[in-house]
Parts: sequence; structure tokens; C-alpha cells
Amino acid sequence: MEIVSIERKTFEAMVAKFDRFVSRMDAICHRHGEKTMSEWMDNQDVCRMLNISPRTLQTLRDNGTLAYSQINHK
Repeated sequence: MEIVSIERKTFEAMVAKFDRFVSRMDAICHRHGEKTMSEWMDNQDVCRMLNISPRTLQTLRDNGTLAYSQINHK
């Protein structure tokens, strides 16, 4: 096991950013609460909901931050 030591200020900044991210995701889920997993979204919908560019979306997929599924190469 490796131990990584960081400054308290850095850790608190990371926690604050993560909390803001969670709040944002909760707001999106609440706003679109009627959707179920059977309703698929395309790239444009995801980019609009997360307020990110298509390149950022691809980066999130590539590094495993955002899970996704493909149907018929879409």
C-alpha cells in the first residue's frame, strides 16, 4: 500500500470541488427525474446537460471518468 501526503488546503479544495460536482449531478438528476435508463441520450444531449464540449465528453469517456454504452456504433 502506498501513502500519499498532500497539504490540508489542497485536500479541502479537492473535497469542495467534488461536493460542487455532486451537487451539480444531483440537480441534473432531480431536473430530469422522470427519465429512466431505457431512455438513451446522444452526445449532444449529454454535452448540453453537462455544459461541456464534445471533445471534453470524449476525454471523460477515454479516461474512464464517464461510463457509456453504445448501440449500433452510436
